[in-house]
Amino acid sequence: MNDAVEKIAARLERLHPRLIDLSLDRLRVLLGRLNHPERRLPRIIHVAGTNGKGSTCAFIRAMAEAAGQRVHVYTSPHLVRFNERIRVAGELVTDDRLIAAMEYIERVNDNAPITVFEVITATAFHLFAETPADLCVLEVGLGGRGDATNVIDPPSACAITSISLDHRELLGPTVEIIAKEKAGIIKTGVPVAIGAQPDDVRRILLDHAATLGAPAKLRGRDWDIVPTTTGFRYTDASGTIEAPTPSLPGLFQQDNAGIAITALRATPVPHDPAGLTRTEWPARLQRLHGHLAGLLPPDWELWLDGGHNPGAGVVLAEHLQGWTDRPAHLIVGMKVAKDSAEFLRPLLPMASTAWAVREPDQHSALPVEAIVAASGGVARPGPRVVDALRAIPRTGVPARVLICGSLYLAGEVLKADQG
Repeated sequence: MNDAVEKIAARLERLHPRLIDLSLDRLRVLLGRLNHPERRLPRIIHVAGTNGKGSTCAFIRAMAEAAGQRVHVYTSPHLVRFNERIRVAGELVTDDRLIAAMEYIERVNDNAPITVFEVITATAFHLFAETPADLCVLEVGLGGRGDATNVIDPPSACAITSISLDHRELLGPTVEIIAKEKAGIIKTGVPVAIGAQPDDVRRILLDHAATLGAPAKLRGRDWDIVPTTTGFRYTDASGTIEAPTPSLPGLFQQDNAGIAITALRATPVPHDPAGLTRTEWPARLQRLHGHLAGLLPPDWELWLDGGHNPGAGVVLAEHLQGWTDRPAHLIVGMKVAKDSAEFLRPLLPMASTAWAVREPDQHSALPVEAIVAASGGVARPGPRVVDALRAIPRTGVPARVLICGSLYLAGEVLKADQG
Protein backbone atom coordinates (compact mmCIF):
# COMPACT_ATOMS: atom_id res chain seq x y z
CA MET A 1 0.00 0.00 0.00
CA ASN A 2 1.20 3.54 -0.72
CA ASP A 3 2.69 4.97 2.53
CA ALA A 4 0.48 8.08 2.43
CA VAL A 5 -2.66 5.98 1.87
CA GLU A 6 -1.60 3.67 4.71
CA LYS A 7 -1.26 6.63 7.08
CA ILE A 8 -4.72 7.88 6.16
CA ALA A 9 -6.17 4.39 6.67
CA ALA A 10 -4.48 4.15 10.07
CA ARG A 11 -6.03 7.46 11.15
CA LEU A 12 -9.44 6.33 9.94
CA GLU A 13 -9.16 3.04 11.83
CA ARG A 14 -9.29 5.06 15.05
CA LEU A 15 -12.75 6.34 14.02
CA HIS A 16 -14.11 2.82 13.51
CA PRO A 17 -17.46 2.25 15.27
CA ARG A 18 -17.28 -0.13 18.20
CA LEU A 19 -19.50 -2.59 16.34
CA ILE A 20 -19.87 -3.37 12.64
CA ASP A 21 -23.65 -3.00 12.36
CA LEU A 22 -23.95 -3.08 8.56
CA SER A 23 -25.77 0.26 8.78
CA LEU A 24 -25.75 2.80 5.96
CA ASP A 25 -26.54 5.83 8.13
CA ARG A 26 -22.94 6.96 8.74
CA LEU A 27 -22.09 6.87 5.05
CA ARG A 28 -25.30 8.67 4.06
CA VAL A 29 -24.40 11.55 6.38
CA LEU A 30 -20.89 11.76 4.90
CA LEU A 31 -22.18 11.62 1.32
CA GLY A 32 -24.63 14.41 2.13
CA ARG A 33 -21.70 16.57 3.23
CA LEU A 34 -20.03 15.73 -0.11
CA ASN A 35 -23.08 16.91 -2.09
CA HIS A 36 -24.14 13.33 -2.85
CA PRO A 37 -21.65 12.10 -5.44
CA GLU A 38 -23.49 8.76 -5.48
CA ARG A 39 -26.37 10.55 -7.23
CA ARG A 40 -24.09 11.93 -9.95
CA LEU A 41 -22.85 8.68 -11.44
CA PRO A 42 -23.47 7.24 -14.91
CA ARG A 43 -25.75 4.22 -15.23
CA ILE A 44 -24.77 1.56 -12.68
CA ILE A 45 -24.55 -2.24 -12.63
CA HIS A 46 -24.43 -3.46 -9.01
CA VAL A 47 -22.87 -6.91 -8.44
CA ALA A 48 -23.27 -9.13 -5.35
CA GLY A 49 -22.57 -12.79 -4.59
CA THR A 50 -20.16 -15.03 -2.69
CA ASN A 51 -17.87 -16.17 -5.49
CA GLY A 52 -17.37 -14.66 -8.94
CA LYS A 53 -18.25 -11.02 -8.18
CA GLY A 54 -14.88 -9.65 -9.22
CA SER A 55 -14.68 -11.78 -12.36
CA THR A 56 -18.20 -10.70 -13.37
CA CYS A 57 -17.26 -7.04 -12.88
CA ALA A 58 -14.15 -7.61 -15.00
CA PHE A 59 -16.20 -9.24 -17.77
CA ILE A 60 -18.73 -6.38 -17.75
CA ARG A 61 -15.96 -3.82 -17.99
CA ALA A 62 -14.10 -5.67 -20.76
CA MET A 63 -17.18 -6.12 -22.96
CA ALA A 64 -18.34 -2.52 -22.50
CA GLU A 65 -14.87 -1.15 -23.21
CA ALA A 66 -14.62 -3.37 -26.31
CA ALA A 67 -17.64 -1.40 -27.60
CA GLY A 68 -15.95 1.95 -26.89
CA GLN A 69 -17.56 2.70 -23.52
CA ARG A 70 -15.81 4.50 -20.67
CA VAL A 71 -16.25 2.48 -17.49
CA HIS A 72 -15.77 3.24 -13.79
CA VAL A 73 -15.16 0.15 -11.62
CA TYR A 74 -15.10 -0.20 -7.82
CA THR A 75 -13.96 -3.57 -6.39
CA SER A 76 -12.39 -4.98 -3.24
CA PRO A 77 -10.08 -6.03 -1.78
CA HIS A 78 -6.87 -5.05 -3.53
CA LEU A 79 -4.08 -7.58 -3.96
CA VAL A 80 -0.87 -5.58 -4.39
CA ARG A 81 -1.73 -1.86 -4.69
CA PHE A 82 -4.60 -0.03 -3.04
CA ASN A 83 -5.32 1.72 -6.35
CA GLU A 84 -6.63 -1.59 -7.78
CA ARG A 85 -9.93 -0.92 -6.01
CA ILE A 86 -10.81 2.18 -8.03
CA ARG A 87 -10.69 2.36 -11.83
CA VAL A 88 -11.77 5.77 -13.14
CA ALA A 89 -13.02 5.78 -16.75
CA GLY A 90 -10.87 2.77 -17.54
CA GLU A 91 -7.68 3.74 -15.71
CA LEU A 92 -6.53 2.86 -12.19
CA VAL A 93 -6.67 5.96 -10.02
CA THR A 94 -3.26 7.60 -9.65
CA ASP A 95 -1.54 7.84 -6.25
CA ASP A 96 -1.78 11.64 -6.17
CA ARG A 97 -5.46 11.74 -7.04
CA LEU A 98 -6.33 8.95 -4.60
CA ILE A 99 -4.45 10.58 -1.72
CA ALA A 100 -5.98 14.00 -2.41
CA ALA A 101 -9.50 12.54 -2.52
CA MET A 102 -9.06 10.51 0.69
CA GLU A 103 -7.59 13.50 2.55
CA TYR A 104 -10.47 15.70 1.38
CA ILE A 105 -13.07 13.18 2.52
CA GLU A 106 -11.25 12.72 5.82
CA ARG A 107 -11.53 16.48 6.41
CA VAL A 108 -15.21 16.55 5.45
CA ASN A 109 -15.94 13.61 7.77
CA ASP A 110 -14.42 15.66 10.61
CA ASN A 111 -13.64 12.77 12.97
CA ALA A 112 -17.17 11.35 12.94
CA PRO A 113 -17.40 7.56 13.52
CA ILE A 114 -16.83 5.81 10.18
CA THR A 115 -15.30 2.62 8.78
CA VAL A 116 -12.36 2.58 6.40
CA PHE A 117 -14.47 0.79 3.78
CA GLU A 118 -17.14 3.48 4.01
CA VAL A 119 -14.51 6.16 3.40
CA ILE A 120 -13.05 4.21 0.47
CA THR A 121 -16.55 3.86 -1.00
CA ALA A 122 -17.17 7.58 -0.59
CA THR A 123 -13.78 8.22 -2.23
CA ALA A 124 -14.73 6.07 -5.23
CA PHE A 125 -18.08 7.85 -5.62
CA HIS A 126 -16.37 11.24 -5.35
CA LEU A 127 -13.80 10.37 -8.02
CA PHE A 128 -16.41 8.82 -10.30
CA ALA A 129 -18.69 11.86 -10.04
CA GLU A 130 -15.80 14.12 -11.10
CA THR A 131 -15.05 12.19 -14.30
CA PRO A 132 -17.48 11.56 -17.20
CA ALA A 133 -18.11 7.89 -18.08
CA ASP A 134 -20.78 5.74 -19.69
CA LEU A 135 -21.07 3.00 -17.06
CA CYS A 136 -20.23 2.42 -13.39
CA VAL A 137 -19.68 -1.14 -12.12
CA LEU A 138 -19.92 -1.55 -8.34
CA GLU A 139 -18.91 -4.73 -6.54
CA VAL A 140 -20.51 -5.32 -3.15
CA GLY A 141 -17.89 -5.51 -0.42
CA LEU A 142 -19.75 -7.67 2.11
CA GLY A 143 -23.27 -9.05 1.94
CA GLY A 144 -25.57 -6.69 0.10
CA ARG A 145 -28.40 -5.11 2.07
CA GLY A 146 -26.14 -3.30 4.51
CA ASP A 147 -23.08 -2.94 2.30
CA ALA A 148 -21.70 0.56 1.80
CA THR A 149 -22.25 0.35 -1.97
CA ASN A 150 -25.98 -0.06 -1.38
CA VAL A 151 -26.47 3.65 -0.69
CA ILE A 152 -26.86 4.26 -4.42
CA ASP A 153 -30.10 5.23 -6.09
CA PRO A 154 -31.64 2.35 -8.09
CA PRO A 155 -29.08 1.10 -10.62
CA SER A 156 -29.77 0.21 -14.24
CA ALA A 157 -29.25 -3.49 -13.46
CA CYS A 158 -28.18 -5.78 -10.65
CA ALA A 159 -26.26 -9.04 -10.88
CA ILE A 160 -25.99 -11.87 -8.35
CA THR A 161 -23.28 -14.47 -8.75
CA SER A 162 -22.88 -17.84 -7.01
CA ILE A 163 -23.92 -17.77 -3.34
CA SER A 164 -22.49 -20.09 -0.69
CA LEU A 165 -21.33 -19.95 2.93
CA ASP A 166 -18.89 -17.17 3.78
CA HIS A 167 -18.54 -14.41 6.40
CA ARG A 168 -20.97 -16.30 8.63
CA GLU A 169 -19.86 -14.27 11.65
CA LEU A 170 -21.38 -11.17 10.02
CA LEU A 171 -23.97 -12.39 7.51
CA GLY A 172 -25.49 -15.39 9.27
CA PRO A 173 -24.98 -19.13 9.79
CA THR A 174 -26.91 -20.54 6.82
CA VAL A 175 -26.78 -20.07 3.07
CA GLU A 176 -30.46 -19.07 3.12
CA ILE A 177 -29.82 -16.20 5.54
CA ILE A 178 -26.80 -15.12 3.49
CA ALA A 179 -28.92 -15.22 0.31
CA LYS A 180 -31.48 -12.88 1.90
CA GLU A 181 -28.69 -10.46 2.79
CA LYS A 182 -27.30 -10.48 -0.75
CA ALA A 183 -30.80 -10.13 -2.22
CA GLY A 184 -30.87 -6.74 -0.50
CA ILE A 185 -29.27 -5.11 -3.55
CA ILE A 186 -32.35 -5.90 -5.67
CA LYS A 187 -34.37 -2.74 -6.27
CA THR A 188 -37.96 -2.15 -7.27
CA GLY A 189 -38.41 -2.55 -11.02
CA VAL A 190 -34.67 -3.02 -11.68
CA PRO A 191 -33.63 -6.07 -13.75
CA VAL A 192 -31.46 -8.58 -11.88
CA ALA A 193 -29.23 -11.13 -13.64
CA ILE A 194 -28.92 -14.35 -11.62
CA GLY A 195 -26.45 -17.15 -12.30
CA ALA A 196 -26.55 -20.81 -11.30
CA GLN A 197 -27.67 -21.18 -7.66
CA PRO A 198 -28.65 -23.92 -5.20
CA ASP A 199 -32.40 -24.52 -5.13
CA ASP A 200 -33.02 -22.79 -1.78
CA VAL A 201 -30.97 -19.76 -2.79
CA ARG A 202 -32.67 -19.49 -6.16
CA ARG A 203 -36.12 -19.52 -4.52
CA ILE A 204 -35.15 -16.76 -2.07
CA LEU A 205 -33.76 -14.53 -4.82
CA LEU A 206 -36.75 -15.04 -7.11
CA ASP A 207 -39.25 -14.44 -4.29
CA HIS A 208 -37.50 -11.22 -3.29
CA ALA A 209 -37.36 -10.00 -6.88
CA ALA A 210 -41.05 -10.80 -7.37
CA THR A 211 -41.98 -8.88 -4.21
CA LEU A 212 -40.22 -5.81 -5.61
CA GLY A 213 -41.45 -6.22 -9.16
CA ALA A 214 -37.83 -6.60 -10.31
CA PRO A 215 -37.53 -8.56 -13.57
CA ALA A 216 -35.39 -11.59 -12.70
CA LYS A 217 -33.17 -12.96 -15.48
CA LEU A 218 -32.39 -16.48 -14.26
CA ARG A 219 -29.93 -18.87 -15.82
CA GLY A 220 -31.70 -21.97 -17.11
CA ARG A 221 -35.02 -20.16 -17.38
CA ASP A 222 -34.44 -16.76 -19.00
CA TRP A 223 -30.93 -17.26 -20.35
CA ASP A 224 -28.40 -20.01 -20.69
CA ILE A 225 -24.88 -20.77 -21.88
CA VAL A 226 -23.42 -23.95 -23.33
CA PRO A 227 -19.77 -24.61 -24.22
CA THR A 228 -18.78 -24.82 -27.88
CA THR A 229 -15.54 -25.68 -29.63
CA THR A 230 -14.71 -21.97 -29.94
CA GLY A 231 -16.10 -20.65 -26.65
CA PHE A 232 -19.76 -20.73 -25.64
CA ARG A 233 -23.23 -20.05 -26.97
CA TYR A 234 -25.38 -17.59 -25.00
CA THR A 235 -29.14 -17.59 -25.56
CA ASP A 236 -31.97 -15.47 -24.18
CA ALA A 237 -35.31 -14.15 -25.45
CA SER A 238 -33.50 -11.60 -27.63
CA GLY A 239 -31.50 -14.20 -29.53
CA THR A 240 -28.25 -16.16 -29.56
CA ILE A 241 -24.66 -14.97 -29.24
CA GLU A 242 -21.64 -17.04 -30.24
CA ALA A 243 -19.03 -15.84 -27.74
CA PRO A 244 -15.30 -16.58 -27.64
CA THR A 245 -13.55 -18.46 -24.85
CA PRO A 246 -13.01 -16.05 -21.92
CA SER A 247 -9.41 -15.26 -21.04
CA LEU A 248 -10.16 -16.22 -17.42
CA PRO A 249 -9.85 -20.04 -17.31
CA GLY A 250 -12.30 -22.42 -15.69
CA LEU A 251 -15.71 -23.66 -16.78
CA PHE A 252 -17.27 -21.76 -13.85
CA GLN A 253 -16.18 -18.50 -15.51
CA GLN A 254 -18.72 -19.11 -18.25
CA ASP A 255 -21.47 -18.66 -15.66
CA ASN A 256 -19.91 -15.33 -14.63
CA ALA A 257 -19.56 -14.30 -18.29
CA GLY A 258 -23.22 -15.18 -18.86
CA ILE A 259 -24.28 -13.09 -15.86
CA ALA A 260 -22.24 -10.19 -17.25
CA ILE A 261 -23.85 -10.45 -20.68
CA THR A 262 -27.33 -10.66 -19.12
CA ALA A 263 -26.74 -7.58 -16.99
CA LEU A 264 -25.37 -5.59 -19.93
CA ARG A 265 -28.29 -6.58 -22.16
CA ALA A 266 -30.72 -5.56 -19.42
CA THR A 267 -29.08 -2.17 -18.85
CA PRO A 268 -28.69 -1.76 -21.91
CA VAL A 269 -25.12 -0.63 -22.56
CA PRO A 270 -23.25 -1.11 -25.84
CA HIS A 271 -20.99 -4.12 -25.44
CA ASP A 272 -18.98 -6.56 -27.51
CA PRO A 273 -18.48 -10.19 -26.36
CA ALA A 274 -15.05 -10.10 -28.04
CA GLY A 275 -13.97 -8.28 -24.89
CA LEU A 276 -14.19 -11.58 -23.01
CA THR A 277 -10.87 -12.60 -24.58
CA ARG A 278 -9.15 -9.52 -23.12
CA THR A 279 -10.52 -9.70 -19.58
CA GLU A 280 -7.94 -9.35 -16.83
CA TRP A 281 -8.54 -10.26 -13.19
CA PRO A 282 -5.52 -11.29 -11.09
CA ALA A 283 -5.48 -14.39 -8.84
CA ARG A 284 -8.41 -16.08 -10.58
CA LEU A 285 -6.74 -19.24 -11.85
CA GLN A 286 -3.84 -17.09 -12.95
CA ARG A 287 -0.73 -18.80 -14.24
CA LEU A 288 2.48 -17.34 -12.82
CA HIS A 289 5.71 -17.05 -14.77
CA GLY A 290 7.97 -15.02 -12.49
CA HIS A 291 10.36 -15.58 -9.58
CA LEU A 292 8.27 -18.19 -7.75
CA ALA A 293 7.59 -20.14 -10.94
CA GLY A 294 11.35 -20.20 -11.46
CA LEU A 295 11.72 -22.34 -8.32
CA LEU A 296 9.97 -25.21 -10.14
CA PRO A 297 11.27 -27.37 -12.99
CA PRO A 298 10.83 -25.63 -16.36
CA ASP A 299 8.14 -28.09 -17.53
CA TRP A 300 5.98 -27.51 -14.41
CA GLU A 301 3.15 -24.98 -14.10
CA LEU A 302 2.42 -22.64 -11.18
CA TRP A 303 -1.13 -21.35 -10.73
CA LEU A 304 -2.71 -18.92 -8.26
CA ASP A 305 -6.32 -18.56 -7.17
CA GLY A 306 -7.81 -16.41 -4.42
CA GLY A 307 -10.65 -18.85 -3.66
CA HIS A 308 -11.11 -19.16 0.10
CA ASN A 309 -14.57 -20.45 1.07
CA PRO A 310 -16.38 -23.80 0.76
CA GLY A 311 -18.07 -22.83 -2.50
CA ALA A 312 -14.73 -21.88 -4.02
CA GLY A 313 -13.27 -25.18 -2.82
CA VAL A 314 -15.92 -27.11 -4.75
CA VAL A 315 -15.37 -25.06 -7.91
CA LEU A 316 -11.58 -25.42 -7.74
CA ALA A 317 -11.91 -29.17 -7.17
CA GLU A 318 -14.06 -29.46 -10.29
CA HIS A 319 -11.34 -27.63 -12.21
CA LEU A 320 -8.63 -29.88 -10.81
CA GLN A 321 -10.58 -32.90 -12.07
CA GLY A 322 -9.72 -31.67 -15.56
CA TRP A 323 -6.01 -31.61 -14.73
CA THR A 324 -5.65 -35.35 -15.28
CA ASP A 325 -2.64 -35.16 -17.59
CA ARG A 326 -0.21 -34.45 -14.74
CA PRO A 327 -0.07 -34.52 -10.92
CA ALA A 328 -1.39 -31.53 -8.97
CA HIS A 329 0.05 -30.17 -5.73
CA LEU A 330 -1.73 -27.75 -3.37
CA ILE A 331 -0.21 -24.90 -1.38
CA VAL A 332 -2.84 -23.46 0.98
CA GLY A 333 -2.81 -20.40 3.21
CA MET A 334 -6.03 -19.14 4.78
CA LYS A 335 -7.50 -16.27 6.73
CA VAL A 336 -8.62 -16.56 10.34
CA ALA A 337 -12.37 -17.26 10.68
CA LYS A 338 -12.63 -19.05 7.33
CA ASP A 339 -14.00 -22.60 7.24
CA SER A 340 -10.70 -24.23 6.32
CA ALA A 341 -11.89 -27.83 6.69
CA GLU A 342 -14.83 -27.35 4.31
CA PHE A 343 -12.67 -25.47 1.81
CA LEU A 344 -10.09 -28.25 1.82
CA ARG A 345 -12.48 -31.21 1.85
CA PRO A 346 -13.15 -31.40 -1.93
CA LEU A 347 -9.61 -30.34 -2.87
CA LEU A 348 -7.45 -32.78 -0.93
CA PRO A 349 -8.52 -35.91 -2.88
CA MET A 350 -7.41 -34.14 -6.09
CA ALA A 351 -3.88 -33.38 -4.85
CA SER A 352 -0.74 -35.50 -4.81
CA THR A 353 0.57 -33.40 -1.92
CA ALA A 354 -0.78 -30.49 0.13
CA TRP A 355 1.21 -27.85 1.99
CA ALA A 356 0.07 -25.38 4.65
CA VAL A 357 1.67 -21.93 4.54
CA ARG A 358 1.56 -18.53 6.20
CA GLU A 359 3.44 -15.57 4.77
CA PRO A 360 4.95 -13.06 7.24
CA ASP A 361 2.94 -10.09 5.91
CA GLN A 362 -0.25 -12.01 5.15
CA HIS A 363 -3.20 -10.17 6.75
CA SER A 364 -5.14 -12.13 9.42
CA ALA A 365 -3.37 -15.33 8.42
CA LEU A 366 -4.41 -18.61 9.96
CA PRO A 367 -1.49 -20.42 11.67
CA VAL A 368 0.07 -23.24 9.68
CA GLU A 369 -0.76 -25.70 12.46
CA ALA A 370 -4.46 -24.85 12.19
CA ILE A 371 -4.47 -25.51 8.44
CA VAL A 372 -2.72 -28.85 8.99
CA ALA A 373 -5.35 -29.76 11.58
CA ALA A 374 -8.18 -28.69 9.24
CA SER A 375 -6.75 -31.02 6.60
CA GLY A 376 -6.92 -33.95 8.99
CA GLY A 377 -3.14 -34.07 9.07
CA VAL A 378 -2.86 -34.49 5.31
CA ALA A 379 -1.19 -31.13 4.66
CA ARG A 380 2.46 -30.69 5.53
CA PRO A 381 3.84 -27.44 6.96
CA GLY A 382 5.56 -25.22 4.38
CA PRO A 383 5.79 -23.09 6.40
CA ARG A 384 6.18 -20.45 3.65
CA VAL A 385 5.34 -20.60 -0.04
CA VAL A 386 8.97 -20.71 -1.16
CA ASP A 387 9.65 -23.56 1.29
CA ALA A 388 6.71 -25.55 -0.05
CA LEU A 389 7.72 -24.97 -3.68
CA ARG A 390 11.20 -26.30 -2.92
CA ALA A 391 9.90 -29.26 -0.90
CA ILE A 392 7.38 -30.64 -3.40
CA PRO A 393 8.79 -33.98 -4.60
CA ARG A 394 10.29 -33.94 -8.09
CA THR A 395 9.21 -37.27 -9.53
CA GLY A 396 10.54 -36.76 -13.04
CA VAL A 397 7.14 -35.99 -14.59
CA PRO A 398 5.68 -32.52 -15.24
CA ALA A 399 3.25 -31.33 -12.56
CA ARG A 400 1.05 -28.40 -11.64
CA VAL A 401 1.06 -26.45 -8.39
CA LEU A 402 -1.98 -24.47 -7.24
CA ILE A 403 -1.60 -21.82 -4.54
CA CYS A 404 -4.98 -20.94 -3.00
CA GLY A 405 -6.98 -20.24 0.15
CA SER A 406 -6.85 -16.46 0.62
CA LEU A 407 -6.90 -13.26 -1.41
CA TYR A 408 -4.45 -11.83 1.12
CA LEU A 409 -2.10 -14.75 0.45
CA ALA A 410 -2.60 -14.15 -3.28
CA GLY A 411 -1.45 -10.55 -2.87
CA GLU A 412 1.73 -11.66 -1.12
CA VAL A 413 2.34 -14.32 -3.78
CA LEU A 414 1.96 -11.81 -6.61
CA LYS A 415 4.47 -9.50 -4.93
CA ALA A 416 6.94 -12.37 -4.47
CA ASP A 417 6.50 -13.64 -8.02
CA GLN A 418 7.27 -10.19 -9.37
CA GLY A 419 10.60 -10.54 -7.63
